[in-house]
Amino acid sequence: MAPEEIIAVVSGGLPSGVRCEADHRGVMLRVPPGHWLAALAFARERLDCDFFDWLTAVDEADEGFSVVVHVYSLAGRHHVLLAAPLPRSSPRLPTATGIYRGAAWHERETHEMFGIGFDGHPHLAPLLLPDGFEGHPLRKDFVLAARAAKEWPGVKEPGERPGPRARRRGPPHVPDGWGPA
Repeated sequence: MAPEEIIAVVSGGLPSGVRCEADHRGVMLRVPPGHWLAALAFARERLDCDFFDWLTAVDEADEGFSVVVHVYSLAGRHHVLLAAPLPRSSPRLPTATGIYRGAAWHERETHEMFGIGFDGHPHLAPLLLPDGFEGHPLRKDFVLAARAAKEWPGVKEPGERPGPRARRRGPPHVPDGWGPA
């Protein structure tokens, strides 16, 4: 299916709030969170996207988050990306596991790394980080301890001194007082 054909099918089958645009490999569906499950089911049933590839999130800083899914049609050999914008204050979506079982692991990872909730997920438990880990390390506002432990920018090893600098700046996203001792 060519991107133009997919766009025609989408415009006749999904709510007007879903925007569809050609992408370099297929199409991108910009989906309001309220239409998330309907858009995923549409991609599986009407666009024949039977292969779930991946799900992740993008931290858009002040704009919130985008949850992005890549699905593929094995028969039609076309790609579809679906993206849902979420507010930073309460990032939540319904789980996609009822439509694509392969989404379970990806949703767990995205929940752990970005703090995005997936309502109805069968087992949204920690997956990759050690017990007791606090925070969500892929958020842009997460403080990296390595940045506070080393001089910034450009120092490769602790104790190594860079050349002369015009002025000293702290590392990005590190609160005042978190510096090398």
